Amino acid sequence: MRILSGVQPSGELHLGNYFGAIQQHLELQTQGEALYFIADFHALTTVQDAAKLRELVRDVAATYLALGLDPTQATFFRQSDVPEVHELTWMLECVTGMGELERATSYKDKVANGITPSVGLFTYPALMASDILIYRSNLVPVGKDQVQHVEICRDMAGRFNHAFSTDVLIKPESRLSKTPKVPGTDGQKMSKSYGNTIPIFASGKKLKKAINAIVTDSKDPSKEPLDPDTCNAFAIFELFADEAEREGMATRYREDRTLPGYGTIKQRIRELMDEKFGPARERKAELLKPGSELDDVLEAGGKKARAIARETLDICREATGLTDPRGYRA
Repeated sequence: MRILSGVQPSGELHLGNYFGAIQQHLELQTQGEALYFIADFHALTTVQDAAKLRELVRDVAATYLALGLDPTQATFFRQSDVPEVHELTWMLECVTGMGELERATSYKDKVANGITPSVGLFTYPALMASDILIYRSNLVPVGKDQVQHVEICRDMAGRFNHAFSTDVLIKPESRLSKTPKVPGTDGQKMSKSYGNTIPIFASGKKLKKAINAIVTDSKDPSKEPLDPDTCNAFAIFELFADEAEREGMATRYREDRTLPGYGTIKQRIRELMDEKFGPARERKAELLKPGSELDDVLEAGGKKARAIARETLDICREATGLTDPRGYRA
């Protein structure tokens, strides 16, 4: 089984990235042939500062390695080290109707939230499909908002295979994480686009500020019970706490009239994040120093991924007539 997924380097990685994707990626790296890439081509839809993009790519790479990605188990690489994806993207776009891309809910949601649409944002699903199909991936772990893109990918694969009488492109299956939607500080889905994130490796005052921004209601716990089922702070707390602590805190919400508002649970979130991510935070700092293995890991992963992509693309070029069976151009 070949597993494929990517992450955009469009900002500091946050809890939504971790629980919605990274955690699952780390679990799956020993369950098949895993390929994980940093989607820097995709990031160009929002990041148009060269120095910033390079910084973000390295930050994502260091984050994954610090959290436990093993480059001896998974192929880890930059999307831009495999330019073949763009050639396949064009082939897929030539068999895909405009209406299918227009129906993409992720695109419509971003436009509805005030993001100025570019052609790149509109054709995002085609490049994502190429990312998946060029490695002939079987399983794609994604967040809930990306499931439709995997369905579009499957449709594109079917159309390409039918149009060119081939079976080279494999239709993948999506897989959701245990927490497909992580709430942000405002209760919406946690997203850099919405400015409601809590960074994975935030610490000290920065972490306190992020957690204190979690929106809660105005109930007075000395007069009425709090409701853990509708509380943003509790929803984030339970991502970290074990079952016993979750049940204990839920009971305090409902029954403890001495509970001093929501400060208690926000403090506990800070403590739990330090416990979970503290050692990895230190490891990340080491990886970002000059001379670490970071760049070697990405270079080696890019070479391995590109060899797989090249093999798929050669078959696609022959199927479409761009080359003949002997490898010559048509």
